[in-house]
Amino acid sequence: MDMQEHNAVKVLRQAVNDGSMSEAATTSAVILAERLEQLKRSAPMFEAISFSPEVEAMLAGHLAAAAN
Repeated sequence: MDMQEHNAVKVLRQAVNDGSMSEAATTSAVILAERLEQLKRSAPMFEAISFSPEVEAMLAGHLAAAAN
């Protein structure tokens, strides 16, 4: 894991602990989602990995609020 991914994990973990999705947390989730998609394309064993339901819910709520 490189430094950018490490920081993204840290920011996203803090957002989950706080229960609030900041712009930094959203950016971190996008970085991690892109990396996860790369892993899924590289090896089938990563296919079943996804964000936790808490992160998925926070992202959905943040994106819905941003769309309005």
